Amino acid sequence: MTQDLTLQEERTAVSDLGRQMLDQGLTTGTGGNISARNGDRVAISPSGMPYDEIDPEDVPIVDLNGNHLEGDRKPSSEFRMHTDVIRERDDVGGVVHTHSPYASTFASLGEPIPASHYLIAFIGNKIPVAPYETYGTAELAEAALDALGEEYNACLLEQHGVLAVGDSVEAAFEVALMVEYCARIHYQAVSIGEPNIVPDEEIETLLDRFEDYGQDH
Repeated sequence: MTQDLTLQEERTAVSDLGRQMLDQGLTTGTGGNISARNGDRVAISPSGMPYDEIDPEDVPIVDLNGNHLEGDRKPSSEFRMHTDVIRERDDVGGVVHTHSPYASTFASLGEPIPASHYLIAFIGNKIPVAPYETYGTAELAEAALDALGEEYNACLLEQHGVLAVGDSVEAAFEVALMVEYCARIHYQAVSIGEPNIVPDEEIETLLDRFEDYGQDH
C-alpha cells in the first residue's frame, strides 16, 4: 500500500540521490547526507541508515532551524550544516555532503583546489576549505557557511569531505560530481607537473555561459 507523504517529491529525490551518491563513489558506507528544501521545510537523509535501504518514507522532515517535524527516522547528525546554509542562502534549494576520495584528499591537506580545469566554474574560481570542526556541531555548520560565503557552490571540509549546494538538490548533486572530477584532475596534474590555472576573468565568462547551459524549456 502506497503511503501518502508530505514533500513526496523531495523525499523521493533524497532517497534516489543517496543511492546515486553511493553508486558514483562519492561516499562509502553511511557517510555523507543529502537535503532538499520546499519552502520552510527540508527533507533530509536519515542518520546512520544504508543508502540502498532508504525509501522516501524513511526520509525525515525538519524546519529551517533543524527541528524534527515529521518521519519516524532520526534526521542526519549534520542537519545543522544543511539547515544553516539553506536558511542563510536564498539561492540554495538542496545540499549534498559527500566523502568523495579525491576531494577529501585535498580536504585532509587543508588545501583549496584551484581552477586547473574549467569545470570548476560550477563552484566558483576555486574550491575553498572550511577549517576542521567536529562533525554534527554548530561550529562545523558555521565554518562551512563562512567558506561558502555568497559566491561559492561548494567547499571542502578540512579532514572530512565536501559540501555542495545548488538551486535544487539535483543541481547540488551535479556540483558534488564536479568537485570530485576537478579534484581528481588536479591531483593527477600536480602528480605530473605544475598545472596551468584558468584566469579569474575566464571564470567570470564561464559563469555567465553556464547560466544558459542545457535545454530550453
